[in-house]
This record gives sequence, C-alpha cells and structure tokens, in this order.
Amino acid sequence: MTGRVHCTVENAIATLVLDNPGRRNAVSYTVFEAFHAAISKLSEMPEVRVVILSGHGADFSVGADLAAPAESRTLRRDSVAADTARLRKVSTALLDFHQMPQITIAAIDGACAGAGLSLAAAADLRIATDRAVFNTAFVGAGLSGDLGGVWLLNNIVGAARARELFLESTKLVAAEALRLGLVSSVVPASALQDTAQDLAFRLARSAPLALRSMKENLLQASHTSLGNYLPAEVDRMVRCFHSDDAREAAAAFLDKRAPVFVGR
Repeated sequence: MTGRVHCTVENAIATLVLDNPGRRNAVSYTVFEAFHAAISKLSEMPEVRVVILSGHGADFSVGADLAAPAESRTLRRDSVAADTARLRKVSTALLDFHQMPQITIAAIDGACAGAGLSLAAAADLRIATDRAVFNTAFVGAGLSGDLGGVWLLNNIVGAARARELFLESTKLVAAEALRLGLVSSVVPASALQDTAQDLAFRLARSAPLALRSMKENLLQASHTSLGNYLPAEVDRMVRCFHSDDAREAAAAFLDKRAPVFVGR
C-alpha cells in the first residue's frame, strides 16, 4: 500500500483526505488513481455542493512519493512513452479536480510542496495553518514541474512571483502565502478543520445552480477573452434567473427569512 484517499460525505459536504502513513502524504500514481476515482464519483453527485481536500496528520502533501515501489510511481524510467502516458493520466486527474462542478477548498497544514502544491492550487479556495510551508520543489530536483503548478500559480500570484517561486524554489511560510493571495486565511492548526467546515457549510447553503454557474464563470474567465466569455455568462445568468431558487431567494428577501433552496 502506497497511500490512500479517504472520502466522506455529510450535509452536502464531501471531505477528501490524502493518507500516506510515514510519508507525509506523498502522492504516488496509486494515490492519484484513488483520488481520480473519488472526484469522478463526487462530480456525478449533485447533492454534494462543496469538497474539502486535506492531508492526514500534520502535513498536506510533500509531493511525489519518491520512496514508493517502482510499480506505484508515476515516473518510473521504464520508457519515455510509458512515463508520458502515466503523467498525462495524472494530469487529467488534476484537471478534473480543478474543473469539478462543486466548490473545492484545500485545507493546508504543514508541508505543501511539488505535486501537493499543485493540488492545493487547483482548488477554488485555500486555507492554511500558521505552520504551513509552501515549496515548488522542482528545479532543485532537476525537474521542470508538472501537474499544472506553473499555470495555476501564474494565475493565482502573478507571473513575476510565479517565476521567483519556481526558478528559485523559494519556500513560503503561511504569512507570506497570505500576503501573496495564495491562501485566503491563516488559522491555528487546531482550528483548520473547523474553519474549513464552517466555510464549506456557508457555501453549501447557497443556491446550488447559482454556485455551479458561478464556478463555470470563474473557470472560463481564466482562459477566455471577454468577447467569448460574455455570451456564456449571459446564458448562465438567464438560466439562474428562471430557476425556482432565484424565485425563492427573492421571496425570502421580501419575507425577511432564510431561503430554502432545492437546486432547480
């Protein structure tokens, strides 16, 4: 066994936990297969509105599991073609996580490096503990980077800081990650899970169609020109406006009560 991914669902919130005992939640090909299976299943569950991703114990993930058995690694040097095929499959898991219809939250404690940093960056929102440390960790290992980390951080912190982080392999402590906008809040380690759950609960109370449509807006805005973006935004806005949930939101506002959304 080279690590697992635990998944629980409760009150419209799914929690995914990377668990690689003794390896600080390093991620192997086996872990990514389990991760991809879990998010694929969750993506088909409209009753799940928010997904929290965290690591077991005191770390989020140190990145690729270099100590995993050869048959469990993504890159094995068996052949260029085989390594390419496996890394593309793992990259698809990362992309599917980034694009899944639910809102995703990375709850980050301890080390968050390499592929682990890419996973965290692929989430919609990130919360870190005050002992979290971020590191790209590629150039120092003689590698150019994978799992979209460069693209993701370029969009999150900007091109200049992304260059610094990847070319110099600069480590970031939590306070600096907060200042750069890599994370949205920093909390004590003891409060991480409660803070993530509270945020997830607030999001899960939103109108489901509006929440998913807003995520589609945000995803499209990251790679599409305004001229191409606007027609799709109009379609999503009108679809939401004609939904039962939008009518319920208006009625609840007038009645001065909390809305009850049904997802249509």
